[in-house]
Amino acid sequence: MAHIITQNTAHREDWLHQLADVITDPDELLQLLSLNTHPELPQGRDARRLFALRVPRAFAARMQPGDANDPLLRQVLTASAEFIDAPGFTTDPLDEQRSVVPGLLHKYRNRALLLVKGGCAVNCRYCFRRHFPYQENQGNKANWLQALEYIRQQPELDEIIFSGGDPLMAKDHELDWLIGELEAIPHLKRLRIHTRLPVVIPARITATLCQRFSASRLQVLMVTHINHANEIDPPLRASMAQLRSAGVTLLNQSVLLRGINDNADTLATLSNALFDAGILPYYLHVLDKVQGAAHFMVSDDEARAIVKSLLSKVSGYLVPRLTREVGGEPSKTPLDLRLTQS
Repeated sequence: MAHIITQNTAHREDWLHQLADVITDPDELLQLLSLNTHPELPQGRDARRLFALRVPRAFAARMQPGDANDPLLRQVLTASAEFIDAPGFTTDPLDEQRSVVPGLLHKYRNRALLLVKGGCAVNCRYCFRRHFPYQENQGNKANWLQALEYIRQQPELDEIIFSGGDPLMAKDHELDWLIGELEAIPHLKRLRIHTRLPVVIPARITATLCQRFSASRLQVLMVTHINHANEIDPPLRASMAQLRSAGVTLLNQSVLLRGINDNADTLATLSNALFDAGILPYYLHVLDKVQGAAHFMVSDDEARAIVKSLLSKVSGYLVPRLTREVGGEPSKTPLDLRLTQS
């Protein structure tokens, strides 16, 4: 399998070519991994009607052939459990489908979140925005201009967060223009970019992009989204080294996912692999209750126990902050490890 995928991607160093050649058919992915005859996995293929399957080949190449429980595969493969109508799970778990202008969310006092692009290179099955109305919040210049005007009129803002979809789906020249407009707003100090694209397609980190970050007057932070140490391979480490050389601060956020990273040993291995790649563990999110993802849920009490155990396995700076996001709250909500729910 790995050899097949390597052949398909070796001559496609340009990230746009890789983006155009992602796997969208569950049967193709299972066949590449020698799992097409598995008695249960193919039964979930119809879930792509709920949320399309998208898997870059560079990411698929890190999966273990023949392993139905591969932690990378489980994050992206369609599953019949997505059809379960779970109590308490909604299509808008963070109550954020009300933007101040199209594509701009002002959820926290000093920072606003710009949905730069609606698409992603990979569709993670637990995505809390899998039902988000991107058609009403399109990432285009007309909406960006409205967002920029709003930002200019809010002097309490000192940080803009690029999100999506995935903001690095924007081309380098689009990001160059957008960053330049933000740099001209005096009260802004920082630009934070939340992205999974360099994880699944490391070639997205281009020399041009790094040069732009290096030249910016804004402090640039990138928050990668990595849930398991198996996602970190040499091309990813090389891309992160490019960003560090450009002066970008690298942080990581993970989601606690049942059957993928829901134990302290797995998280310890992840934290060490992140730090070795120059990335500091930042947040460990409990699952947002989005409809279609209930099978990934880890309870708060389980989450607390896992992080308490993690504290004994790694240095304190390698322990991400256990947190959840609650719609309408002025910040993320840390889970107090000293408390337990009845």
